[in-house]
Amino acid sequence: MKPVIAIVGRPNVGKSTLFNRLTKSRDAIVADFAGLTRDRHYGDARLGPREFIVIDTGGFEPDSSTGIVREMARQTRQAVAEADVVIFVVDVRAGLSAQDHDIANYLRTERKKVLLAANKAEGMRDSPLLAEFFELGIGEPVPISSAHGQGIRSLIEAALEDFGLEDEADTDELGDPADRPIRLAVAGRPNVGKSTLINTWLGEERLVAFDMPGTTRDAISVPFERDGQQFELIDTAGLRRKGKVFEAVEKFSVVKTLQAIADANVVLLLLDATQGVSDQDAHIAGYILESGRAVVIAVNKWDAIDSYQREMLLRSIEQRLAFLKFAPVLHISALKRQGLAPVWKSIGQAHASATCKMSTPTLNRVLQEAVAHQQPPRAGRFRPKLRYAHQGGMNPPVVVVHGNSLDHVPEAYKRYLEGRFRDHFKLVGTPMRIEMRSSDNPFDKQG
Repeated sequence: MKPVIAIVGRPNVGKSTLFNRLTKSRDAIVADFAGLTRDRHYGDARLGPREFIVIDTGGFEPDSSTGIVREMARQTRQAVAEADVVIFVVDVRAGLSAQDHDIANYLRTERKKVLLAANKAEGMRDSPLLAEFFELGIGEPVPISSAHGQGIRSLIEAALEDFGLEDEADTDELGDPADRPIRLAVAGRPNVGKSTLINTWLGEERLVAFDMPGTTRDAISVPFERDGQQFELIDTAGLRRKGKVFEAVEKFSVVKTLQAIADANVVLLLLDATQGVSDQDAHIAGYILESGRAVVIAVNKWDAIDSYQREMLLRSIEQRLAFLKFAPVLHISALKRQGLAPVWKSIGQAHASATCKMSTPTLNRVLQEAVAHQQPPRAGRFRPKLRYAHQGGMNPPVVVVHGNSLDHVPEAYKRYLEGRFRDHFKLVGTPMRIEMRSSDNPFDKQG
């Protein structure tokens, strides 16, 4: 799974600037989960071939006991608990403060790998001002400038030195995907019945499940076989570690959900029929789409609502999860074991669609038929010309279209092409990417 780096420090030392620098965005919030947004933001980042998750936190005051400051401290403690590495940011120009000492004392008790980043140190690499930060007992301060990008690469290389490349084994496997287990993640808000559903499938109390949100803390993988097909079931939470739980942060571990989704082939998005579609559901769904994972939507506790509520719920799913319109929607009761067989059928179809091999001749025929039926709109004096297509990847399927002036093909026409490809190859439950690649016009350089 992707390593997790948490950025902590007192207010106004440049934590968010560093976060945005690492995620290459001004607002790279990947998981803006309801109730957790005040002080923890999650973003995907990359250093060369290595991918990792970054958590941005609010200003940290470990000993605060009142109001919003206490809430911010709780959020930061959760980020540290979820992290593999902590980057402790201090401000060189402001100097060492008593608050820095408090944070350092707290981090020592957590026994995490901690890197001390001395921010705002542009042009101060050998400055004697860095020496006072040795007092913290965290190790040698690494001079960086979040605003100017200085020293960032060295800092992250040090943070990731204990971790190998993500999914090296998977990228080296050249065998048929059908021969490998299907990694199935069960994702959803707290208390929608994820662990109950997996226990029902397994026929045993393998996962802790009771009526208290946040029972689970770590993503765990459970091998499973059904009708000759091997699966790895990933509960996007997992068993809570006793003695490592904070009273106010038992909601669930966002990081584990993000990691489980990223590692899965297919994601079963579980909704609670009695609660409707929340912002949290929409954020999780958005991350599934962003990750390019095949997805099946299952509405749990369907037996607990009446016909009017069912109609309103389905309408809400159509509106709030419109971007997942390719995903089948199924109605189940995990507790009563109702409606589970169609779920497995849909999971199999979604995985088959995500790993579908589309031959180049067939793609070209479908492309030409689509263009003959409806040409792309003109862009100025010219009309884009779509010449040929081939498959550029799987899980999710990628179709690469070559031609001239394709930069001007509108999104609406790409969606039209996607629909034609989906219909022909009968793709369900998987996102699809259409990439346009324009050929150089040899006459542009003449005259």
